[in-house]
Amino acid sequence: MHRYNSYSDFFRRIYGSRLQKLSIDAGFSCPNRGDRENAGCTFCLNDAFNPSYCTPEKSITQQLDEGILFHRHRYPNTRHYLAYFQAYSNTYAPEETLRQRYLEALSHPDVCGLVISTRPDCVDDRKLDLIASLAALGRESRLERDYFIALEYGIESCYDETLKRVNRGHDFETSRRAIMSTAERNIHCGAHLIIGLPGESRQQIIDEAGIINSLPINSLKLHQLQIFKGTPMEKEAMENPELYRQFSLEEYIKLVCDFLERLRPDIMIERLAGEVPPRYQAFPDRSWRRADGKLIRNEEIPQLVNKELENRNSRQGGKGVEGS
Repeated sequence: MHRYNSYSDFFRRIYGSRLQKLSIDAGFSCPNRGDRENAGCTFCLNDAFNPSYCTPEKSITQQLDEGILFHRHRYPNTRHYLAYFQAYSNTYAPEETLRQRYLEALSHPDVCGLVISTRPDCVDDRKLDLIASLAALGRESRLERDYFIALEYGIESCYDETLKRVNRGHDFETSRRAIMSTAERNIHCGAHLIIGLPGESRQQIIDEAGIINSLPINSLKLHQLQIFKGTPMEKEAMENPELYRQFSLEEYIKLVCDFLERLRPDIMIERLAGEVPPRYQAFPDRSWRRADGKLIRNEEIPQLVNKELENRNSRQGGKGVEGS
């Protein structure tokens, strides 16, 4: 039994089984690369997270079909899927373009909802109204319930100094406004934080739990910082290594547990760490490994976090909740 509020358990309660996300690259871009005419966030290498079947040259329907085949071997009992608009900023387009691409995904017979990953500076009232309107289409078509519709915002850090350092292109108040507007429309709202961004102390990271508690979010992803080849962050990390704290696996597990102990118990935890192929990593020798030299896989991290919480006789929210 998890000692934190598991996102996957939430879906099992609703649908009776796991839901698998199917990543989609719908060909969107990002204002931090286009409108602002720069190289984007210093940490960004989108290819590191895209599955092999996920390319914008293919239609959304084709990507979904191939995604189902890709995951069916690993999760043969999965019956329901979420179309995950993952690559870049998936509200960064005119309304009609968004409508067409979201509806194409929802028309797939095995899809029961959307997860739309985006930046908080890429939404407005009209786009949020469009996204909110999609849920009811489930009952109007083939489902007995609303489509599950979620927006996932890349907050990355709660500190403006950090956001400026990584060239994020927006401040934390922008994230707060977008999340508040999303919650007002009863859209499931997720957030993403990167653990270990340059210049942030361990205590600052833990203190972010209290800031997150003040936001009306439903789910949260935590990812350890991974530095990718060819990015501005790789260059800075080589020139100023003192800004980058490299957490050992044990240190990271304890840090995540300290964070979770201070996090609202109702916030569902979708992910506790990230994983990308070593070929993309600027410092692959820093990857977490077992005693036998094999890489620690992403799915092992929740087990280690749960074990640490058990050893502490603690759980999510166990140290009291601040900021809510």
